[in-house]
Amino acid sequence: MRPTPVVTVVRYLLLDRVTYLVLPWAWAAFGFVLDVVVLRLTPAGHTDHRWVGGLAAVFSVVLVLGVQSVARALPFALALGVSRRIYFLGVTSLALALAVCFGLVVAVGQTLERATGGWGINMAYFRVPYLLDGPWYLSWITATTTFVLLFVYGMWYGLIYRRAGLPGTAIFGAAQLGALALAAIIATWVHGWTDIGHFFTTITAPGVTAALAAVVALMLAGGFATIRRLTV
Repeated sequence: MRPTPVVTVVRYLLLDRVTYLVLPWAWAAFGFVLDVVVLRLTPAGHTDHRWVGGLAAVFSVVLVLGVQSVARALPFALALGVSRRIYFLGVTSLALALAVCFGLVVAVGQTLERATGGWGINMAYFRVPYLLDGPWYLSWITATTTFVLLFVYGMWYGLIYRRAGLPGTAIFGAAQLGALALAAIIATWVHGWTDIGHFFTTITAPGVTAALAAVVALMLAGGFATIRRLTV
């Protein structure tokens, strides 16, 4: 049975199996071992959870994967006759599949982490305060959504680079920083930082996940609009 065009794009991307299937897990394993060593060498103190940041390395790798999925692999795919729409669907399908697997690993890791008392040293590697510290199914959904968000964000940057080069990418990044700076100025002007802080301390994990999903939808729309105008 002949695979669909979207599946063909996914298989094309997975020719680079080391990048997509090995590199994120290698970084996760490295971060885990590094955090264990650090906690073994430092006093535990008086806390039930010793929060670490090794899992953030995996999310950083995911961002880079999104960039290279279009910055490096897209031109050859278009040269082979793959349409921009099919390629975009293939990349996002791969991102979603990888995200589901990653979210499952986080959920299983949290279950084992709780069952072993934080791997015997109260380490919270697979848990993040307020985000990934609830029931396993909720952590699965949140981790999956975050994975897709970072992959799509990186992919959009890669598309901007392909569309407008380095100057355009710099302008794209500067525009986002400018928008954040403007929002901070407005918040200061209206004395709204207290309300913002209250919002972030009261929002629940499902609320965060829903907000992330909305951002993913916006980025997918922006990425698709960019790839449609792309000339390689």
